[in-house]
Amino acid sequence: MNNRKKLNAVSYGEVLWDVFGNEKKIGGAPLNVALRMKALGCDVAMVSCVGNDPDGIAIINQVKNLGLETDAIIKSEEFPTGLVQVSLNENGSASYEINYPSAWDKIVLNDAAKKLVAQADVLIYGSLVCRDSVSRLALEELLKNDVYKVFDVNLRKPHYSYDIIEKLMQSASFIKFNDEELLEIASAMDSPFVDLEENMEFIAEKTNSKAMCVTKGKHGASLLWQGKLYHNSGYSIKVVDTVGAGDSFLATLITSLLTDKSPQESIDLACAVGALVAGSAGANPEISYSKIEELMLKES
Repeated sequence: MNNRKKLNAVSYGEVLWDVFGNEKKIGGAPLNVALRMKALGCDVAMVSCVGNDPDGIAIINQVKNLGLETDAIIKSEEFPTGLVQVSLNENGSASYEINYPSAWDKIVLNDAAKKLVAQADVLIYGSLVCRDSVSRLALEELLKNDVYKVFDVNLRKPHYSYDIIEKLMQSASFIKFNDEELLEIASAMDSPFVDLEENMEFIAEKTNSKAMCVTKGKHGASLLWQGKLYHNSGYSIKVVDTVGAGDSFLATLITSLLTDKSPQESIDLACAVGALVAGSAGANPEISYSKIEELMLKES
C-alpha cells in the first residue's frame, strides 16, 4: 500500500507467544499493531522485554525478520518470556489466560527506546502493559515526549483499574475501544448516557482527547475525528478467529489517518483489514491490497 507520507512509529508493550493448543504464534496487541503498520509501509520499532530464554530469542529473531527495529526489546534474566493461553469459542471469539509475571511486565527503558520515541511520529501503547508498576512507570516516561499518542484500550480482567485507564486516556491524542470497553469505562466515569456515540463524545470531553474510534464486531466501527462522526457498518466474512482483528484495524486506521487519507476512506479500509484478519487464522496473516479491494468492492 502506497502511503503519501511514510510514518515513523514506535509500539510499546507486551510481546509474547499466543498458545493455541499445541501451536504457538507471536502476539501481544502492541506487536500485532506494529507488524500490521510495517506491512502498510511504516518504519516501526518495538519497545518491550522478553526473557533471556529460547522463547524470547525466538521472538526477537522472528520480529527482526519481519522488519521491525528490535534494539529496544530488552532481555530479562529474572522473568520468562510471556505466554498466553488462547481459547476460541464456536464463533471464533477468543478468551485469554495471561501468565503473570512475565518479562513484558518489567520493561526498563534503554537508550535506544528513549531515542526511538523522541524521533517518532507516533507512539502506540495499551492498557494491559500497565498491570505492573515497572512497565507502567516506563510508559509514563515515554508519554512525556511530544509525539502523537495512540492509546489502545485492552481490558483483560483482572489486569486493569479505572484510575489508570483514565490517566492513560488523558495522555492520548487518539483512543481506540471496542463497544463493550467504551460502555464499561463511560459507566465507571459516571456517564449518564447509554448511546455509543453520546458516550464517545462524553469521554472526549472528559479526557480532552478529540479523536477516538470504537469497533463494533461484525457491525463495523465508528470514528470521531476533528469534531465529526464517521461510520462503517462492517463487511461480511466467515470468522476463523478474532485474535488480532482489532489490532490490525487500529494499525490500518492510524496509518491511513496520519498519511492524509480521508476519515471515511480510513475507517472503510480499517474495517476491511480487520474483517480479513478475523477471517484468517492467527493475529498476523498476510493480507494483500488486492484482497482488501476485492472485499470492499463486493460490499459496496
